[in-house]
Amino acid sequence: MTNVVVVGSQWGDEGKGKIVDWLSEQADVVIRFQGGHNAGHTLVINGKVFKLKLLPSGIVRGDKISIIGNGVVIDPWALLEEIEEIKKKGVDVNESNLIISDTATLILPFHKEMDEIREDAAKSKIGTTRRGIGPAYEDKIGRRSIRVMDLRSKTNLEQRLEVILEHHNAIRKGLKKKIYKSEELINELLKIAPKILKFSQPVWKKIAEFQKLNKKILFEGAQGILLDVDHGTYPYVTSSNTVAGTASVGTGCGPKTIDYVLGITKAYTTRVGEGPFPTELKDATGELIGQRGHEFGTVTNRKRRCGWFDGVLVKQSATISGITGIALTKLDVLDTLEEIKFCIGYKLRGKEIDFFPSASEDQFAVEPIYKTFEGWKSETKGIRNYKELPEKAKVYIAAIEDFIGVKIGSISTSPERDDTIFIEDPFNA
Repeated sequence: MTNVVVVGSQWGDEGKGKIVDWLSEQADVVIRFQGGHNAGHTLVINGKVFKLKLLPSGIVRGDKISIIGNGVVIDPWALLEEIEEIKKKGVDVNESNLIISDTATLILPFHKEMDEIREDAAKSKIGTTRRGIGPAYEDKIGRRSIRVMDLRSKTNLEQRLEVILEHHNAIRKGLKKKIYKSEELINELLKIAPKILKFSQPVWKKIAEFQKLNKKILFEGAQGILLDVDHGTYPYVTSSNTVAGTASVGTGCGPKTIDYVLGITKAYTTRVGEGPFPTELKDATGELIGQRGHEFGTVTNRKRRCGWFDGVLVKQSATISGITGIALTKLDVLDTLEEIKFCIGYKLRGKEIDFFPSASEDQFAVEPIYKTFEGWKSETKGIRNYKELPEKAKVYIAAIEDFIGVKIGSISTSPERDDTIFIEDPFNA
């Protein structure tokens, strides 16, 4: 039985929602393993649009089990709001189809405030979504966080809040901000505790049970590999590990559980927020790509920066994350272009290099080396058969596959779910 991990191979926003929706239809269990409600997937099912932030994509399908793993940081109020939103659209959410790890860390109100304070005060903006994700992960690593299991006992919750507030109130006092009193937070948390705890279970144990039953498991990542806190464009990254290996750590299953890693890859490159972007186009072509690709964030609605496909970055992501196959998305966005460029290397202070350097100073300094392709100047939108693609589009696709060294398993030709050329099914590879 094949289990599949889905990751973004760029800076996120690669179009994972559509691919994950297709895979979730085949899967028995869908698991979110990292991140928070700072990223999401947009799904369109039977004409209804679902913008999911914390909930795994399988939740919109009644016969699937959806799991939020221990690697996710959860804003409990945002989660309950999201559950109510999809219930209004006719989706049933209950204890039989949603499981939340009892060891997942909670995002509390002061995390969000600290996120905002830091971003406003920073001389060099990171581009955070101001949802408290970073500060919550800090508390997790600092061993002072409140976890889902802590909601079960008022006595335990009081003890844990005392520890975390001792840290945060000291900082807030220095910043001349309101001091939090544990009584206020305890009452708020105890009020919502039953609504969260009813979904709570040891996720590692459930996964082991599902494996014995030969269930197909889909591990769903958020953001992209280039935003990984260790392997991305640090410090312009997210606060969690986004590589495929995190599927094991963020859920409590061994690495042998993972059989196939699918890297979602856009036919060009986009980035939201600050940070280095070697192939960024700050001209009419970049604007055209953004308009044709509707490049705005699912959660924040922030405009995405657009540029040419960066093969060096995707190849590096594929190596680091062990990508087995690529799902190429948004090919149709390039249909009208006279020529299309593809980054095959960099120049760094006069020297050619074939990798993206680790130092932020160097990441900003690299200059892309391009290979230029003739545009196909014809519509690929809606094509579902590889043979029907324009020959020049096939040349471009083959160049991506050859350069990255990873086979392309599917090609998306529009936002519509069925407008996809399927070459390889990850669950049956």
